[in-house]
Amino acid sequence: MALNPRINDWHGKRVWLVGASSGIGAATARELAARGARLALSARRADKLQALAIDGALILPCDATDVASLAAARGQLLAAWGGVDLVIYLAGDYVPMRADNFDLAVAEQVVAVNFHGAMRLASLVLPDLQAGGGIAFVASVAGYRGLPKALCYGPGKAALIHFAECLHFDLAPQGIGVWVINPGFVATPLTAQNDFTMPALLTPEQAAQELVDGLGEGGFDIHFPKRFTRVLKLLAHLPYAWSFPLIRRFTGA
Repeated sequence: MALNPRINDWHGKRVWLVGASSGIGAATARELAARGARLALSARRADKLQALAIDGALILPCDATDVASLAAARGQLLAAWGGVDLVIYLAGDYVPMRADNFDLAVAEQVVAVNFHGAMRLASLVLPDLQAGGGIAFVASVAGYRGLPKALCYGPGKAALIHFAECLHFDLAPQGIGVWVINPGFVATPLTAQNDFTMPALLTPEQAAQELVDGLGEGGFDIHFPKRFTRVLKLLAHLPYAWSFPLIRRFTGA
């Protein structure tokens, strides 16, 4: 049984990518353009969006954490297209953090990008979503269960997964898709901050292909690479008395 619409034919599909200027967002924009989608691209910097050089793309610079900025971009999109088929929230921030260097201001900013921005976008586009399309959120396997050095990153991603789950109950009966995308490690400027070996590391292009292919499978949780994410899923289902020692052992925490 499919939990979401299967999107396999991208020709003419109107897709708004929020957080498209770099990393997985930029790679997803290129992947969708190659498959024939019509794209609207948002991020804070218009020059970085224009540098993607995607023919015919709407360039809608905005700040994902500012609801007024998002609303202005949505207004421009609707004026140009009259509607939208799929919205994908790809904006994200990451700062490794533990209790001995906890910084509240930084933590709140990371959560604002990773979670609050997604909620703000959803609040604006819910009236625009149509059966056969929907909204997708890029979260992370770090949201499955608490991990070392993820003191501000993991909680926002966990909240985003939960938000998507709740939203799915409301929209699925209308034929509107809600997807949560949970990548493992992807080589981006953000993950370059890590001082440890990242297992099963993907390029942004590999992640984008997995993401877009996943939207054609009818599932809810698009997670990749499977050889890594299945381990995290297993740990998330174990009792804490088992999972805490195993995570400490695997991570050296």
